[in-house]
Amino acid sequence: MATSNDKYACKVRIDDFILSSILSDPEAASLIGSIDNGTSSSRFLLITSSGKILSTAQVEYEQCFPSSSPYNKVGSSCAGWHEHNPFAIWDSVAICMVKTVDELFKHGLDLSNSSIVKAVGITNQRETTVAWNDRTGRVYYNAIVWDDTRTAATADTIMKENKQSDVDPQDVLRAKTGLPVASYFAATKVRWLIDNIPELQRDLNSTEEREHVRFGTMDTWVVYMLTGYKRSVVEMDNNERLAHIGGEFKTDVSNASRWLFMNLETMSWDESLVEAVCKGSNCWSGDEGSGTVPLSALPKIVPSADCTIGTIHGVACSDEGTVAFKNVIVGSILGDQQAALFGNNCVLPGMAKCTYGTGLFLLMNSGVKPMTSTQGLLTTVAYQIGKRLGSEESDPSPPIYALEGSVAFSGSTINWLRDRVDLIDSAAETEQLALSVASSENMYLVPAFSGLFAPHWRPDARGCMVGLTASHAKAHIVRAALESSAYQAREVFEAMTRDSNINLKELRVDGGATANKFMMQFQADILDTPVVRPEYLETTGMGAGFAAGLAVGVWETKELSKMWKSDVTWHPTMAMEERAKCWKGWNKAVERSLGWVDDDN
Repeated sequence: MATSNDKYACKVRIDDFILSSILSDPEAASLIGSIDNGTSSSRFLLITSSGKILSTAQVEYEQCFPSSSPYNKVGSSCAGWHEHNPFAIWDSVAICMVKTVDELFKHGLDLSNSSIVKAVGITNQRETTVAWNDRTGRVYYNAIVWDDTRTAATADTIMKENKQSDVDPQDVLRAKTGLPVASYFAATKVRWLIDNIPELQRDLNSTEEREHVRFGTMDTWVVYMLTGYKRSVVEMDNNERLAHIGGEFKTDVSNASRWLFMNLETMSWDESLVEAVCKGSNCWSGDEGSGTVPLSALPKIVPSADCTIGTIHGVACSDEGTVAFKNVIVGSILGDQQAALFGNNCVLPGMAKCTYGTGLFLLMNSGVKPMTSTQGLLTTVAYQIGKRLGSEESDPSPPIYALEGSVAFSGSTINWLRDRVDLIDSAAETEQLALSVASSENMYLVPAFSGLFAPHWRPDARGCMVGLTASHAKAHIVRAALESSAYQAREVFEAMTRDSNINLKELRVDGGATANKFMMQFQADILDTPVVRPEYLETTGMGAGFAAGLAVGVWETKELSKMWKSDVTWHPTMAMEERAKCWKGWNKAVERSLGWVDDDN
């Protein structure tokens, strides 16, 4: 599994104090690894048995935004298309693991032949979907990223094919899935792939090959590559890379609940849902066993924390012949936002967290029963605890559910200001710019660049700045961009309160934007609720790590609760009248963003 491509720069950070403690008695140490695959980079953490982070490694990978494509049947423009090379994702994960081992070896800790690492957990960007053939190893097409908008038309088609007179078109699958039909979810990407990729259509219609077709989100891809074996031929003559062979083909309940294919009650793939999504596809013949997506093409659904997911075949290190993590248990799989919920210790009903990343994701633990939303939120699976090493319990615990509101643009709005508009050089300067003006002076930025997600679900919306006057300057625009994340979080926060009848007492937060004190204070002000940042901001990776450690007996559940510690709490200070004025202006701005995309455009 070696990879040493120099184009991937890897940053490894080691806590010297924690390392010295481990080196004083390495035989007594237990470490848990955590793979965190995000939208723009992958990370690898090593976590001690006391819940401290020993090391972090990060590798960014290329974002693919096609300008044209032979598969674009709508027109010449591919605006809104977003793809990842799945091998770039695998490389980024493997390099993080290899460089961690290399750097720790330089500092005196040898992981190559050690049993110090007890398990590895995996957390991932959800919904991003890839298809490959496990016999040939060929990947049919790039992974389609969760925020890709090409499948908006696909979602419209699915709604028309399943039209019911007494049900809102978006809700035709919600009773079973807890989700609206939207471009966001993995099944719409599956449908686009089988509608547009001839090689995939051919294999699905082949009696021999259809059983080798595999669809997976990034957790499934990483697990498959980690637990599989390198082929004797890893590249074709045209430099096309091949997937490993013999890997575990699995996903967990939290990721499976994001497809539109899983029944929330049975926690299993539902053939009627697969048919509802795929029956109008180009390769659907209507005949049994031909043209559609067989259930064998979907990964096995397992609990989020489970010691039987699989074992790592080994990651080759820089030294010739040295292999690390061989036979280490993959102890957990969690979608990134569910991992952050778990990492923020939101383990009781009514506890909520908000992650500020590329997008913005607010989740509330709703307990052991799924809560149906009438406010534009998603009903999703938070996590499930399964088989634990050494435990006599053979049956998994009941799944824990959550309500979720997903917003497409948060941190990516700041990236837009930096990379597309050239208004700033780095995200770090936004706080001082925002504080350099007293307010946004009634100017609002609505970042509906690919439509509005929760709670609106309006793919026809587009980004806008409203209320502009000649007195507005760069600082006002930057401030409005930061405030837009807080406003969108309040939209979700209020929808969650209406759905659950629970007044949330605090909001736990994580993600890069929580370093921005202005934004966090504004968030507390506009919510009129305390905002709490934890000691470690790596809550996504920590959540996957905690779940993996739970699966192999490094921790008990009660111990995990004690490990979470708050760092900073922002309390609301804004006057009620000012809050109401700001909120009214934001809602007017959102109204202006709607209806920009129609059948003629």
